[in-house]
Amino acid sequence: MTQQDPPRHISSGDTHSDNTHSDNTHSDNTHSDNTPSVHTPESQNEAEGLPALLPALQAKFFSRSSASEAKRIAQILRSETVGGGLLLLATILALVWANSPWSAAYETIRDFKFGPESLKLSLTVGQWAADGLLAIFFFAAGLELKREFVAGDLREPRRAAIPIVAAISGAAVPALVFIVFNLGNSDGLHGWAIPTATDIAFALAVLAVISTHLPSGLRTFLLTLAIVDDLIAITIIAVFYTETLSIPLLLLAMLPVGIFAVLVQKRIRSWYLLLPLAAAAWALVHASGVHATVAGVLLAATVPVMRSEARGGPDAGPGLAEHFEHLIRPISSGFAVPVFAFFAAGVTVGGFSGLGDSLGDTVTLGIIFALVGGKTIGIFASTFLLSKFTKAHLDDDLSWTDVFGLALLAGVGFTVSLLIGELAFGPGSLADDHAKVGVLVGSFVAAILATVVLRSRNRVYKKMYEAEQLDENNDGIPDVYQQK
Repeated sequence: MTQQDPPRHISSGDTHSDNTHSDNTHSDNTHSDNTPSVHTPESQNEAEGLPALLPALQAKFFSRSSASEAKRIAQILRSETVGGGLLLLATILALVWANSPWSAAYETIRDFKFGPESLKLSLTVGQWAADGLLAIFFFAAGLELKREFVAGDLREPRRAAIPIVAAISGAAVPALVFIVFNLGNSDGLHGWAIPTATDIAFALAVLAVISTHLPSGLRTFLLTLAIVDDLIAITIIAVFYTETLSIPLLLLAMLPVGIFAVLVQKRIRSWYLLLPLAAAAWALVHASGVHATVAGVLLAATVPVMRSEARGGPDAGPGLAEHFEHLIRPISSGFAVPVFAFFAAGVTVGGFSGLGDSLGDTVTLGIIFALVGGKTIGIFASTFLLSKFTKAHLDDDLSWTDVFGLALLAGVGFTVSLLIGELAFGPGSLADDHAKVGVLVGSFVAAILATVVLRSRNRVYKKMYEAEQLDENNDGIPDVYQQK
């Protein structure tokens, strides 16, 4: 028995700006032959000899998206903020327990093995959390990523260019910083990818703690940056941290993925059909040697974003991807990620002497400086250079201080950084423990510095936030989104 997509009421003010685009829409940059010549960013770039591959950016950085898109992103961020609080709580609990007189009990639970050996699934509790629960996290991230590319801000090259370039630079520069610190440490170089990721849940937990009101343009940028970051991270994991690869098993995994794809393309969402297929795909990807979290992204990529024509088309409401995301995101942010953090963050520091030893390791130092300095430089510098090369400028209410604060906040790397640390050095190894200390210290320092910068601008953010909530005509759409 199949289920239909749920109906959704859409106001007349947001149908054209969310999921649908006609070929002749004025925002698609199409021009008839008799259109008078105008001085556009594209023509200006060409006149100055800039590369043709560089897209013409929107006139303003971090400008507001549509009302419907802003509302959807606000809902996602609220969920992630709650998850970030649970993530922070799980981390503190793990650190306290791992450094208490009862630390042996923590290690016993974390290292307890269970699962069928014949299927290569005899894993420790910590491995089940990393390989199994994080697959749920990457499935949710994959759904959001696909929706952004198909119907969100990333579908428009002008809006997508900024977070994509910032995310790439924000991953490349920290990796280079880490490599510089570990040029004389060949074993340490395996962890080059640890500081490349941004943890959106942890970053939002920081914003909740300091009670700042980020305007919608900055919130959208932060979320989109984190989504692209996740795509880069899963690509790095699949390409660089696959030690042994069984091609037959990987090809066999495509069978349940393919059946899953056929069912979701037909808008069949019965759990008793999809969950066994997802579990089979996960198990086969894991057995092939590729990290099992990749299965989550592969499955998410098959889920349609738009509602089918038989169900009324895109204008009739959200598609299957958004429906799945509403179901999975609370499980991901409220359970899967905090449980992983609990078993991954419990490093036994060994008092001040142990902390001193960790901070003397180039792995630890490389991660700290990469998260705090590399992330900030990569994101801020790339955004600033884009503004210079494309003649675009910041939104009128924002300043480069806001971009700098957001770049610092992106240095809060946790979930994926801890996962890559385990893949690079092995769970429980001395290098992995030092990497965890680096991630924790680097994220903490980045959070403190971001707090100082963003709090200094909170009065401006609050004024912008209040303007974005004002709806004097009570039509359900804030007035600021209806201004020409």
